[in-house]
Amino acid sequence: MKDEQRSFESNWMRSIVDAHAADLTRYAASILYDADGAKDVVQDVFLRLWQEPRANVEGHVLPWLFRVCRNRALDVRRKGGRMKRLDEASAARAATDAPGPETVTEQQDSHAQILQMMQALPENQQEVVRLKFQNGMSYKEIASVTELTVTNVGFLLHTAINTLRARIVASGE
Repeated sequence: MKDEQRSFESNWMRSIVDAHAADLTRYAASILYDADGAKDVVQDVFLRLWQEPRANVEGHVLPWLFRVCRNRALDVRRKGGRMKRLDEASAARAATDAPGPETVTEQQDSHAQILQMMQALPENQQEVVRLKFQNGMSYKEIASVTELTVTNVGFLLHTAINTLRARIVASGE
């Protein structure tokens, strides 16, 4: 019975790692500006998940993972972890479909322009935008990760999107 339980837990853990490791790494890298440091943080997160009783995280694994990742990344950053800017290509994932080269170039230019504009936003707005659009989290999940209210998350997203929209319009003129 113990072997069956251990195998079940191991499979559960493997499925969580497979589903969320890349998103957590990208999120940690956006806080640390260091891809290697981000991988270390994510490894710590999964170690903590393995040690956490499953009943404590069941039903809210995703916000739990991102909250622990955020806290760990902020700790590393405060303690003087390496801080180097990620190049835009490392921060963004390429699409899995293979569009033509013209489309790829156009999308990369647009994506890079938006990422550059995002860097001018306040850090809290950048964070909620990443959690919402890169990780598909709900306002409630973002609030849980960032320890903000759902209303505050909505306000930050609204402000960030309006700012980005205005900058995009201004750059096109």
